[in-house]
Amino acid sequence: MHLSRAARIAVRTAAFAGLVVIYVPLLLVLVDSVNADRTFGWPPSGLTLRWWADAWDDSGARQALWTSVRAGLGATAIALVLGTLAAFAVHRHRFFGREAVSFLVALPIALPGIVTGIALNTAFRTVLGPLGVGLGMVTVIIGHATFCIVVVFNNVVARLRRGQGSLEEASMDLGADSFQTFRLVTFPLVRSALVAGGLLAFALSFDEIVVTTFTAGAGVRTLPIWIFSNLARPNQAPVVNVVAAVLVLLSVVPVYLAQRLTSDSPSAGRL
Repeated sequence: MHLSRAARIAVRTAAFAGLVVIYVPLLLVLVDSVNADRTFGWPPSGLTLRWWADAWDDSGARQALWTSVRAGLGATAIALVLGTLAAFAVHRHRFFGREAVSFLVALPIALPGIVTGIALNTAFRTVLGPLGVGLGMVTVIIGHATFCIVVVFNNVVARLRRGQGSLEEASMDLGADSFQTFRLVTFPLVRSALVAGGLLAFALSFDEIVVTTFTAGAGVRTLPIWIFSNLARPNQAPVVNVVAAVLVLLSVVPVYLAQRLTSDSPSAGRL
């Protein structure tokens, strides 16, 4: 498609404006995390790492970080297993309801978080409540896994569609059994997609707050919930900015690595 010079300028201007709206606030969070002024005046009166030290000494923030990591790892593990199985089933087999499976797997990430949170809260209280199991870490992990599955599913399906089924058939023709074919042919084919999907799933879980609010109960505080609950406390403002900066950095890294792994560049497979 050929665009006129005016159209190209308009598209570039709109793209630049969009990037400014998205990334300037994130940069301000990073700057405020080292701003010596407690009131965060602009421009900064000086730079300091004092707030980072205070954040590290805050036991509540450290506990919330560890809680988010555990929830992210648990949700990612579930998403990798279920998302991969669903991807292989949808791609390799033809059965009644195949399209419905694809739709149902993708639906949780498309629904508003508050709808998913309310539905999960009701389901957990109805099903687990009579068994004496309350809201906690397990329900948070299950809740996060519901929308993390789709990123693994999409990555694995995309890789399988780009792969060559003839390689597996050749492996079987040469005498390899099913396990050997999976280990030597199939798994290397989808390995980078699994890593990319796992990284994206962890990033989604790590910064989730809406679903977590409805599934965590009173005893579980993830890092986003800790930030939200401390926003109204003026004395905690510098520490909150540091924790928010850490959250930004820890979310950017897996997304960047996943993008590199799923790109078509020759260097993508080396990560």
